[in-house]
Amino acid sequence: MHKRSMILIAPVAAGALLLGTLGGVAAASSSHASKPTYTIAYEGPLSGGNAQLGLNMLYSVKLAVNQANAGTTFGSLPFKLKFTSADDQGSASQSPTAAQSLINNSSVVAVVGPAFSGATKAAEPLFSAAHLATVSPSATAPALATQGWHNFFRVVADDNAQGPGDALFVVKKLGAKRVYTIDDASAYATGLISAFDSAAQHLGATVTHVEAPGTTQCQAGTGNVQQYGALASQIKGSNAPVTFYAGYYCDFALLAKAVRAAGYTGTLMSDDGSLDPHYISESSASVANGTYLSCACTNLGTTKVDKAFSSGFRKLAHFAVGTYSAEAYDAANTIIATMKKLGTKVNRKAIVSGLTKIVYPGLTKRVHFQKNGDIAGTAVYIYKVTNGTIVEVGPVSSLVK
Repeated sequence: MHKRSMILIAPVAAGALLLGTLGGVAAASSSHASKPTYTIAYEGPLSGGNAQLGLNMLYSVKLAVNQANAGTTFGSLPFKLKFTSADDQGSASQSPTAAQSLINNSSVVAVVGPAFSGATKAAEPLFSAAHLATVSPSATAPALATQGWHNFFRVVADDNAQGPGDALFVVKKLGAKRVYTIDDASAYATGLISAFDSAAQHLGATVTHVEAPGTTQCQAGTGNVQQYGALASQIKGSNAPVTFYAGYYCDFALLAKAVRAAGYTGTLMSDDGSLDPHYISESSASVANGTYLSCACTNLGTTKVDKAFSSGFRKLAHFAVGTYSAEAYDAANTIIATMKKLGTKVNRKAIVSGLTKIVYPGLTKRVHFQKNGDIAGTAVYIYKVTNGTIVEVGPVSSLVK
């Protein structure tokens, strides 16, 4: 895959944190007598400490819906589309309520999301019972594909690909013989760190693992550096050349500030939950510089299609594409492509069935799902903060040979 350059996200004004619900009409209602109207929804964090990750995806789904209605991506369709969203703050406790609100909206025929693994795990039993397809752009916990949910799909590789890929980079490329690993206790982080630790140990590294304070404070807007003081001292005392954090950018920024203040000079690395310019702005460039980040996703390049997506996204969102924007766009368009094949026979169950067969040429990859809903393909990419900017280093497969 061609090399792509990172595009920074500008700060989002508070008023842009939520989009008003645009759905809410009865199933197959008609704005034009000859065309029924269906709603595609997005569920993810639209408020709280990690809201930017959700906003990166929400506007992509909205853009895909707008373009489909305009005939830009699929030509003339036998239906019209609407968009709605549900804010779960990335929280497992709030996700079921958000999911139920979408299920109760009979116009909603498919959902892009949930975004976070814990939220997905909590919501999927409800979505599955309602035969409502969910295509996540970003939930990577391996266990999500083992629950027998017939409606669950994702367009990214799971942590069983990313964790070992990260470990291979740390041990073989960075040459670390000892690694200090941390997770924030979320469903996403625990799955990723388990895969990382196992792979790193298999590669010969000594791993010291601890569980950090969870994301509660960041979600509530009360996170502070002091909560990481004791952990920072432990990391400093370990003298491990690399510290790997599994979690999200809000807490990772606080931890990074704490460990640098404690005098730790080793390399910091995290995952796609931290792959956002907010990590830099919330920790400061001087702290963030040199940090490595990983993702089962790549950045947009300079092709005509890439540029058109980036331009359309910025016009709609008023900030640049970010982590998982392109994956959310692919998820939405894969759903729409499935609906187009169904023609006049669109309904929730039919979309679930159609997604098991679809092959869609997306921006990020050829979208084709395995029987358990996992995407076919396992590429993992490494990024680095350099001069206050996140830049792509390359795929692990080419960095470690």
